Amino acid sequence: MLGPVILAASRSDRMRRLISAAPVTKQVVDRFIPGETVDEVVPIVQDLTAKGLELTMDVVGEDITTPEQAAAARDAYLTLVERLKDLELGTRAEMSIKLSMFGQALEGGHELALANVRPVVEAAAAIGTTVTLDAEDHTTLDSMFAIHEELRKDFPGTGCVIQAYLFRTESDARRLAEAGSRVRLVKGAYKEPAEVAYQQKHEIDKAYVRILRILMEGSGYPMVGSHDPRLISIAQELARRAGRKLDEYEFQMLYGIRSEEHLRLAAEGHRMRVYTAYGTDWYGYFMRRLAEKPANLLFFARSTLTKG
Repeated sequence: MLGPVILAASRSDRMRRLISAAPVTKQVVDRFIPGETVDEVVPIVQDLTAKGLELTMDVVGEDITTPEQAAAARDAYLTLVERLKDLELGTRAEMSIKLSMFGQALEGGHELALANVRPVVEAAAAIGTTVTLDAEDHTTLDSMFAIHEELRKDFPGTGCVIQAYLFRTESDARRLAEAGSRVRLVKGAYKEPAEVAYQQKHEIDKAYVRILRILMEGSGYPMVGSHDPRLISIAQELARRAGRKLDEYEFQMLYGIRSEEHLRLAAEGHRMRVYTAYGTDWYGYFMRRLAEKPANLLFFARSTLTKG
């Protein structure tokens, strides 16, 4: 399978240098990451929301090695909040945050990440929107869930992400569904060992459906993170069986992937949120997008052969 190979490359400095230097790379990266600065991405926000779509914004970057870099990541999100304030979009434009950017892996990282993320969540609440904590590799999840629980004491709309390929996730889903929190379910995009995660696509898909049923039948707000047409249809059926109205759950897809489907779902009255990343430290995010779907890798390879 190509996915694990690509995920390994996502952590390789040598591959980072090679891919970053390729002439065609920027053209392909732009498909998934529409800008490097807030000023470049604001017109994208305005365009998508004008089409009836919603967004979750991600300032990309994960390789944080100092508290100063973590503080800079916090400040980048605070700048984003200020720009979103001017747009007056409320929850139509929320934010997604990886706690690794906020210092989670550093010494005293749990407390540092919580201290850095709290002012962003506070600022988001002040402009009528919220934050979702992204899931990363399995070793970080206990810390992420603890921070999520702490933030929800003051900001109950704070969301989190769970990953279908992890064995633990069904249990996490039951706990979170009962808590009434906002939960995004994704398949998972990190290289995880067989001891903690399903390795085969059919196993992951079956787990996704089991977990999605838990969320739909619970009291929380499910966010269906998938581009898979079959899973999208299953989600609609599970929502119908659970008696959910169209505004009681939402779909989420990545910017640049199945854009026509974004518009179709929105036109049918569904809440459709586009995960929109921006920033200069795009490499890890970009490589995981390639790993998630072979067609993305083929698109990149074809562009390299024709343009390189």
